[in-house]
Amino acid sequence: MTIRVVVADDQELVRSGFSMILGAQPDIEVVAEVGDGAAAVAAVRALGPDVVLLDVRMPVMDGIEACRTISAESDCRSVMLTTFDSDAYVYEALHAGASGFLLKDVRRDDLVHAVRVAVAGDSLLAPSVARRLIAAYTARPAPSATPTAEARLARLTGRERETLLHLARGLSNAEIAEALVVSDHTVKTHVGNVLSKLGLRDRVQAVICAYETGLVTPR
Repeated sequence: MTIRVVVADDQELVRSGFSMILGAQPDIEVVAEVGDGAAAVAAVRALGPDVVLLDVRMPVMDGIEACRTISAESDCRSVMLTTFDSDAYVYEALHAGASGFLLKDVRRDDLVHAVRVAVAGDSLLAPSVARRLIAAYTARPAPSATPTAEARLARLTGRERETLLHLARGLSNAEIAEALVVSDHTVKTHVGNVLSKLGLRDRVQAVICAYETGLVTPR
């Protein structure tokens, strides 16, 4: 399967560089390069790519607003790219539906990996971003379980709830399978059910949900 990608960045050299890196892969095709968020939304609507790389700061429409629109209208996965290592951008991007958040000094192998991971339904955060996100969560007061939160969690079976808990702790499918003493296939089924029942796009949103519903509390 060929992964079709749109690259959106207002700096021509940057988007050309990313396009060259991705286009050199046998399983990736860059179908469009655009310079602003509105053009990215239009390209996704017209071309139906699998992944869009979005710079956070762009003219006309910024990357986060573009991500929010794309996530609402399609199954295209958004991976955010920025030079700004800011907590605010991370939170906004993840809540907008981003499947990854990378800094522009990302290594080429990690950029390619992020695109493949996004298509697979997983997510990838730059290590520095992940550390900041975890630190920020652990500094917050523990969320209280509201009736709405309990109603959301009540949709899950006991095994699915356990799976969500392990997802929030950052375990891979193989690690979850070992913890639950089940097969990898069974874990994939549980993860799929969790995402479907809670209306989530990927594992990043599952982590956010686990914290917001109080299933996991910061330590």
